[in-house]
Order: sequence, then C-alpha cells, then structure tokens
Amino acid sequence: MEYLSKERYAQIAAELDNLINVVYPKVKDDLSEARAQGDLSENCGYRAARTAQAKTISRIRFLQKVLEHSRVIDPALLPKDCVSLLSKVTFTNLATGATMTYTIVSPHEMNLDEGKISLKSPIGDALMGKRPGDLAEVHAPAGTLRLRIESIN
Repeated sequence: MEYLSKERYAQIAAELDNLINVVYPKVKDDLSEARAQGDLSENCGYRAARTAQAKTISRIRFLQKVLEHSRVIDPALLPKDCVSLLSKVTFTNLATGATMTYTIVSPHEMNLDEGKISLKSPIGDALMGKRPGDLAEVHAPAGTLRLRIESIN
C-alpha cells in the first residue's frame, strides 16, 4: 500500500479520468479510421494507432492500480517531532558542509526539481524516524554519506 497526499491523489485521478474520457475515445476513433483504409499489413497508420491504444490502455491500468492500492494520508496524524512521510527536512552533509532541504514523499510524488524525495530512496530511507540533531548514514551508490538532521517542518 502506498500513501499519497490529497493533492497527488487528485492529480492521478484527474489524469485517469482524462485518459478514459478524452484520450482513449480519440485513440479508438483513430484506430477505426486507420482500419477502414484497407490492407492492414502495410498500413503504417494502423500500426501507430494500435501502439497508441496499447500505451493508453497500459497507462490506464497502471493508474487504476495506483489508486486502488493507495490511501490519502492526513498530515495532522503524522508525528511532528521525527522524520515521517510529508516531513520537510533540512539536513547537512557532514563531509561537504552542504545544507539541503527536501520533503519526504511517496515514490509516486517524487520530484527532485520540487525538492521532493521518495521515502524509499537511500536518503529518504535513512532519514525516516530521525529527530533534529540525529545523524543518519546513507548507503548510496556513490558511497556512504553522513547527514545531520537540522530541522523538521
């Protein structure tokens, strides 16, 4: 089971609704039009329409599974004194002295450009359950990092 913020759950539901009610009917129409053009063995448009149909169906099924196995998390129920899902964490890399701030989110919400890291990433996993002042060792592909938690919001 995955936990999602209310905003991300709504985004996924909206994308699914758009795929089912807008994109898929258009893909179906394109496929019918290409099929009506005759010889399917040499019909490039038909193959492209079939590929678009397969991709659309695959994405619909994936999003349905995500929503089926997800729960919206209430931020008010999360602990405020230690790192948990939806915590905004400021930490310092002790080797370089660099200070970074990230929000810990589910894998479906991860976006480094927005400062969101997955709780299943090496850094997110190492930070979970820590409190301000605690040290965390991150075993990443680039080596072991030592991080000090500065604050949690």
